[in-house]
Amino acid sequence: ILVTGGAGFIGSNFIRYLLQKYKNIKIINLDKLTYAGNLKNLKDIEKDKRYTFIRGDICNREVVRKAMSGCEIVVHFAAESHVDRSISGPEIFIKTNIFGTHVLLETARELKVKRFHHISTDEVFGQIELKSKEKWTEKSPYNPRSPYSASKAAADHLVRSYFATYKLPVTITNCSNNFGPYHFPEKFIPVAITKLILGKKIPIYKPGNQVRDWLYVIDHCRAIDLVLQKGKIGETYLVGSQHKEYSNLEVAKLIIKLMGKKNDQIEMVGDRPGHDVKYALSARKIEKELGWKPEHNFETYLEETINWYQNNESWWKNGKK
Repeated sequence: ILVTGGAGFIGSNFIRYLLQKYKNIKIINLDKLTYAGNLKNLKDIEKDKRYTFIRGDICNREVVRKAMSGCEIVVHFAAESHVDRSISGPEIFIKTNIFGTHVLLETARELKVKRFHHISTDEVFGQIELKSKEKWTEKSPYNPRSPYSASKAAADHLVRSYFATYKLPVTITNCSNNFGPYHFPEKFIPVAITKLILGKKIPIYKPGNQVRDWLYVIDHCRAIDLVLQKGKIGETYLVGSQHKEYSNLEVAKLIIKLMGKKNDQIEMVGDRPGHDVKYALSARKIEKELGWKPEHNFETYLEETINWYQNNESWWKNGKK
């Protein structure tokens, strides 16, 4: 299996998950090691003989071909993913997320890989009105509203086009907001936890009512594995928590409660441009067809995540610098 972006948050958790679950497996990790990629995420398995790391850019055809040669499956995580950064500098998002995906698809077609699995996001669907009970499904229309989500939407369309045109055996998962161990401390939940550990306030975009569906990263890894094992070629599966959605303010207050802090540890800051107000996914298809569902509730996973950041300060303090 070739895993692109395997030194990142979800990719590193996925590699560790596979190595723990399967004995007869060989994993190639291709990662450029940008600011969000960190080999410390995989320090515990770096000497495993089933694992090989290659530092390289998915936009480089020679590097991609070398990494993919001999692989049966490609699982494509590598992407620029932080919305705020896409607003201040969209070009790298276009290059990595669209052109990089194209290079991988072309190489997979030439090498005749048995499966190309593409990891995408719920943000390609745009936003839902706050009071709406709507949940996105696999048939929902795309309506991206940031350079990041637009670049991921384009990549999704490219992947589907390679199935329709070249019969490349592809699958896609669009997931909701992930959280858990090794989450780079620029995203909301790790920012909130690490700020409180440092005795600082949690910054929240005004007015704090933005609603998200939070998916624990290991549940996401289980879902991807199931799609690889049982998923239908050419199909897309949405992966969401199946629990209630939470506003950013509700998440911050829950973190404060679980960490035994005071409610005055919240600081409202100016909102970002084009901030989507609500995301909500229906995971009915993957539950019904493949039997997937989360193992625990949001609060249990959040407590586990808090404990991990409290016990791994050396990892995230370097990230904050």
